Amino acid sequence: MKKTSALLLSGAVLAVSVLSGCGQGAEKQEASGEGGQKNVTLKYYNWDNEVMGATTKALIDQFQAKYPNIKVESVPLVPGNSVETLKKLDVTMSSGEQIDLVLFPSIDETLARAAQGVLAPLDDMYAKENVKPEDEYYVNPKYKGKNYAAMYQRSNWIVLLNQKALDEAKLPVPEVGWTWDDFREYAKKLTKGEGNNKRYGAYFHNWGDYANPILFNEKRNAFLKEDGTTQFDDPSMLSFFNLRRTMEKEDKSTTPFADVVGAKLAYRTEFFNEKAAMLVTGSWMVADSADVQKYPHNFKVAFAPVPRSSKDAELGQTSIGGQFISVAAGSKYKDEAYQFIRFVTTNTSDAKKELSGWKKADDKKIIEGTIAKSKDLFNTDSLDKALFDKRIHAPAPSEVVAPYAPQLKKVLEDGFSSFILDGKSAEDAQKQMVEQANKVIKENSKK
Repeated sequence: MKKTSALLLSGAVLAVSVLSGCGQGAEKQEASGEGGQKNVTLKYYNWDNEVMGATTKALIDQFQAKYPNIKVESVPLVPGNSVETLKKLDVTMSSGEQIDLVLFPSIDETLARAAQGVLAPLDDMYAKENVKPEDEYYVNPKYKGKNYAAMYQRSNWIVLLNQKALDEAKLPVPEVGWTWDDFREYAKKLTKGEGNNKRYGAYFHNWGDYANPILFNEKRNAFLKEDGTTQFDDPSMLSFFNLRRTMEKEDKSTTPFADVVGAKLAYRTEFFNEKAAMLVTGSWMVADSADVQKYPHNFKVAFAPVPRSSKDAELGQTSIGGQFISVAAGSKYKDEAYQFIRFVTTNTSDAKKELSGWKKADDKKIIEGTIAKSKDLFNTDSLDKALFDKRIHAPAPSEVVAPYAPQLKKVLEDGFSSFILDGKSAEDAQKQMVEQANKVIKENSKK
């Protein structure tokens, strides 16, 4: 989710990025360090904001203490914005600048670049260490049988709620099993005030994930069925699109989509400034909720699992996504970059603030440490249920690999925009998206 509509690299960009190596910065790193080891500086591209950057710095400091000959330079391209970061990254890769490590916000964005040849497979490096990635990480991005990234952080879909607003409306914190119809009723009851003083019941960001969360949480693959055809003909496209329109236009309980895109609203700001009482998001927001210096607020935050499509839908389904770290194909220091990847992905120190992608981490301990200094601002019982209820699970893993998924996500985003902004009917929007998705699938099946 921290996600994802960057454009795929063009062939010209790829040719330059693969052949250009690391640029001039790498040519100067040949002096020997202690024990005859050469001194190396790795460049790690990401979208760290202040909160994320503090974690990255702590991990880099620990890594450099253990490997003094390897320095790591964190390069946040667009702090706090993974989508714009990926757009800049694609341009940077074509410029010949040194790139050794890249953080991706989703498996789709990782596979898109693996398919274009700008990432290095990790299999030989895993083999040297006798590491079996399937035993180590929850998700392993594979393209044509090779592993292209290690899972850094894991994220579940959750809903953040303003506990004060819930108390005012005399509403309990929702638990596993609530539906999107229940969500609508909550949003109506949590909406309060008018004009500049209005607090909306809910906020949906403009990412494609929120155009139809049912696809992302209840389907094995959000974009493609197991036979490789589009998911956009699914009945939930009509039901959820119409739900969004009803909530915005009739109930007036959600932040208008025109404001979200026109004013480039920041979802964290809308929630913590009490402009919206509910926020559909990912579990990375637990760490942000704990950082009252960066995101000041004086209300308790409650947490709920993502709603299901109906009372008949399987209980507890949620997409389990995450962030992935890859080695750039053009890096001259692939072994050192791999060392860094393994160090940060398996790190269990207090520096880690989010759910780990490493199966052997103690996630409850991580979360307890994350909220420790601001525990009074958390409804801890609801947090524990939203993250660790044993009924919460991901759909069965898909056998379909689609490196062109970001293109399909763009189709979904554009289709929803035309529906909610231009007044197009859900049926017409769905027809348009199915046609465009079929075109994308056909074009990519030729490659």
